[in-house]
Amino acid sequence: SNSLPFQDPCRYPGIPVECRSVLQDFKTRMPQSIQIYQASEPSQSPQDPVGRPIMHQSGIAHATGEALYIDDLPSVDGELFLAVVTSSRAHAKIVSIDTSEALKGPGVFDIVTAHDVPAANEFYYSNEPEIIFARNKVICVGQIVCAVVADSDVHAKQAAAKVKIVYEMLEPVILTIEEAIKYNSFFEPKRKLEQGNVDQAFETVDNIIEGEMCIGGQKHFYMETQSVLVVPKGEDKEMDVYVSTQHPAIIQEIVATSLGVPANRIMCHVKRVGGAFGGKLLKTGLLASVAAVAANKASRAVRLVLSREDDMLIVGGRHPFLAKYKVGFMNDGWITAVDTKYYINGGCTPDESVLVAEVSLLKMDNAYNIPNLRCCAYVCKTNLPSNTAFRGFGFPQSGLVTETWITGVADKTGLSPEKIREINMYKKNEQTHFKQKLDPQNLIRCWNECMEKSAYYSRKTAINEFNKQNYWKKRGLAIVPMKFPFGLGAHFLSQAAALVHIYTDGSVLLTHGGIEMGQGINTKMIQIASRELNIPMSCIHFCETSTTTIPNACPSVGSAGTDVNGMAVKDACQTLLKRLQPIINKNPKGTWNDWIKEAFEQSVSLSATGYFRGYNEYMDWEKGEGHPFTYFLYGAACSEVEINCLTGDHKNLRTDIVMDIGCSINPAVDIGQIEGAFVQGIGLYTMEELKYSPEGVLCTRGPDQYKIPAVCDIPEHFSVSLLPSSQNPYAIYASKGIGEAGLFLGCSVFFALRDALTSVRSERGLKKTLALNSPLTAEQIRASCADAFPEMV
Repeated sequence: SNSLPFQDPCRYPGIPVECRSVLQDFKTRMPQSIQIYQASEPSQSPQDPVGRPIMHQSGIAHATGEALYIDDLPSVDGELFLAVVTSSRAHAKIVSIDTSEALKGPGVFDIVTAHDVPAANEFYYSNEPEIIFARNKVICVGQIVCAVVADSDVHAKQAAAKVKIVYEMLEPVILTIEEAIKYNSFFEPKRKLEQGNVDQAFETVDNIIEGEMCIGGQKHFYMETQSVLVVPKGEDKEMDVYVSTQHPAIIQEIVATSLGVPANRIMCHVKRVGGAFGGKLLKTGLLASVAAVAANKASRAVRLVLSREDDMLIVGGRHPFLAKYKVGFMNDGWITAVDTKYYINGGCTPDESVLVAEVSLLKMDNAYNIPNLRCCAYVCKTNLPSNTAFRGFGFPQSGLVTETWITGVADKTGLSPEKIREINMYKKNEQTHFKQKLDPQNLIRCWNECMEKSAYYSRKTAINEFNKQNYWKKRGLAIVPMKFPFGLGAHFLSQAAALVHIYTDGSVLLTHGGIEMGQGINTKMIQIASRELNIPMSCIHFCETSTTTIPNACPSVGSAGTDVNGMAVKDACQTLLKRLQPIINKNPKGTWNDWIKEAFEQSVSLSATGYFRGYNEYMDWEKGEGHPFTYFLYGAACSEVEINCLTGDHKNLRTDIVMDIGCSINPAVDIGQIEGAFVQGIGLYTMEELKYSPEGVLCTRGPDQYKIPAVCDIPEHFSVSLLPSSQNPYAIYASKGIGEAGLFLGCSVFFALRDALTSVRSERGLKKTLALNSPLTAEQIRASCADAFPEMV
């Protein structure tokens, strides 16, 4: 084109200098990272691995592809493959199911429906049932109606596509939170927490802001999709269930309930899980039951591995929120009154939604002491697949809302957001809004250290200068504190057990109730056993988590895996060592192998169970008070971004994180968890957008339409520091559970983007407070830049 040369600033100097930077695309550079942690004490034995950055036990196998997952397990003789047939309607009566064409397909063995379930087709996790096969009606798109069993995965899927289902639409079809409010469609109970006198406080404040915020859902997008292999043993109705799950005990219970057999006939095995993030709990149990019903009917092994598209269609994700808030504050930035409501899209069945609502209320204060506070949560019943547990469990949503009204107060007072945060932060021994005491000393330390390490104020000055010199590119900076309470809310949920065998050659076999999902729990358990038994890690092996060795294990959720299972492993090892002590005392210069041989010859038991009864956690929702958490993690993150105002694209330039995680058992694993959670938070708050058709069909079913963070989205400069000299008297070896906390800190990128957009709008003469929703995608960034281009479309 003849016009192209005139777009070159060198040949056409009419382009102003401040506009030229937009001609340069963002470059992808290899991220540079710094990890800072405390070295072990010089007095610590060189053989003691606790506190050292030990590589993940399966790290090399993960990287080379040698680690085995469900779909890598060898074929069982006579094995069949299963493909599910799902509803294409959000709310409809099933008029008829025609399977005649499907049954004629090559290799098709059978088709399984609700009529083939020997016992219960429903599982009651709460007061409303979770359904295995839809029987008379469907209540969401993606609900399982029937399943095809064939000799290959391809044949099963081809036949599934030929099943013809006739529907009769039912009213109403409720998809959104707004529609649920309109039709008064909610799951019970509704929850509320209140402290102080909120209404009276609003009468005495200098200013009030009110607003709404929408936060979209998020898919788990684990690398290994939902997978199960069910193998009937051929007698006594026994079944081996190899399954990718966080909770083998609930799989065992749901499968046994559906087949009408005692739980002792169902043996669940989990070697490792290829990612879960909360998505492999109840829904996995329902899918395992589908496969078990098919295996029971066929008397042959059945394998079910969902495609990515089916997985995203069938399995819910993080709960979308609609938040409405009213905030009262003084001219000096002190917030004295907050009234907020959260409407949560629970989907078509309860699943974990009420628990998510409760946690969102308990953690909504984040790092701030609000003297007069009222917060309510309503779980909406809609015709979408049930949303479920997801890393952070409600806090990433309610915490984002809190930080949004913090920045709104900053806009109104003319003070900077970091000043508003400092003014309202917990500063001394105080109580939360549910009357639990906390000491925020480490919160203040994390905040101050993050300020210092990030050189916040000098960089803010440099960014202001950059923004003056660049019209179409702008930079933003934000620092966000975090208080993350640790706990599962009930005493029985944090119990754990372990089983340790010592063999006569001195080798140790360790098993526990925790699930290895990539987070390194098995590595840490081996470190703990190594310290307690005073033997090298190389002598200890973990095989699998199984309901045959550890019964009734609680789920691996809520960052609690190492805390509770570590206590159980420690208990088992101490029991063994106590038995060995007389032998060691008689032969103190002997080797480990000498002692074990002698113990065996003296008929000393070389096997022990360990047990941890759990933390004393409780919550009284009638009184609005309790002790639902055992301790608190603290952190702060400072992020810098650069946006392209013409395209809405952005680049994450730098992030500095300081985290208080007590005394880390394994800094390498823990820092990896913080980094991974943070990047997943970037996805939640800036990229991962779910889109549904008006009929309730998920359109974003795979990486082509649903964008998760990639290497280019990791901050170019990424620093994680563990707060030194931090102790935690409540957990094993003074550590803290770290799996979830880092995700919320991803919102520092959201608010850095907001800062950049505020600069854009200020330069263009727009002073109105910027109302942003999550995820803050390129489209929303572009639309918020407030220029004439959208009007030209």
